[in-house]
Amino acid sequence: MLGVVVAVFFLLRMVPGDPAAMILGDRATPQSIAALRAQLGLDLPLWQQFTDFCGGLITRFDTGDSLVTGVSTRDLILAKAPVSLGIVVLAVVLAILIAVPLAVTAALRQDGWADHVIRILPAVGMGMPLFWIGLLLIIVFGVQLRWFPVGGVGTGPGEPLRSLFLPALAVALGMAPPLIRSLRAQLIEVLHADFVTTLRAARVPERRIVFRHVLRGAALPTLTLLSVNTAYLIGGTLVVEKVFGINGIGTLLFQSIGTRDFPVVQGIALYCAVLVVVVTTLAGVLSAVLDPRLRAADAADALAGAADASAQLPAGGAAR
Repeated sequence: MLGVVVAVFFLLRMVPGDPAAMILGDRATPQSIAALRAQLGLDLPLWQQFTDFCGGLITRFDTGDSLVTGVSTRDLILAKAPVSLGIVVLAVVLAILIAVPLAVTAALRQDGWADHVIRILPAVGMGMPLFWIGLLLIIVFGVQLRWFPVGGVGTGPGEPLRSLFLPALAVALGMAPPLIRSLRAQLIEVLHADFVTTLRAARVPERRIVFRHVLRGAALPTLTLLSVNTAYLIGGTLVVEKVFGINGIGTLLFQSIGTRDFPVVQGIALYCAVLVVVVTTLAGVLSAVLDPRLRAADAADALAGAADASAQLPAGGAAR
């Protein structure tokens, strides 16, 4: 997160364009631009701007006020966050619903025609840009079939979910290919394990073996991959918001970049970084819950570290 703060702050200052000139418009005079720069603190040395930014971040957990509207960036982002988080959560659910059945089918029918077809789909899906997938979904399901709205977020009963379904599906179709490949490979490996042979010899139903034992063990690497792709998920959400005309954090980000509204862009980058850290941490906790061996390994590492530290202490210190 510290790296994100430093990188975003200084990289934004390298982008051509003066925020004061963009706010005042083409008819602004050099005197009015200089006055507004002084009012906004843009005339201060860069190091001083950075220390002021960090001070506000530490004391108020706020990246400052918008240069354009004067509203707190925290309030602006929190007002747009529910829509964007809705797309993120729905996209994760849809990606899992797409990846798990296809990966299980491919693993159980290894080297069959179904396996070959499912192995081709991820390669095709990974070559499609998200905005292009979104446009295809709009044309098919929005314009031709008229099943879903093509833009905006409705307010009636069930309308918010219908409005967010296509954007979330576009992001999910971009996320699903690597999940399918990873889960298929892990399922095939676990299906050839000795305990699966024992369960089959005990005449345990195949469905129970797959969904209760095999899938649980194979899901851990895919869960890790899903958490690693959180940044891609968030970035894809911001892109598809623009395609579907949804007024979320993505729209706010593009508007702020266009007007060089530095505090808002910095705030969005910081909050997205926080979300990535939280999701990655939760994925690690969930992995330990699903696989007790990870907890045992962590405990063994901790005991080994403590033993090494004790061995390096002087005799008197070790006795104490």
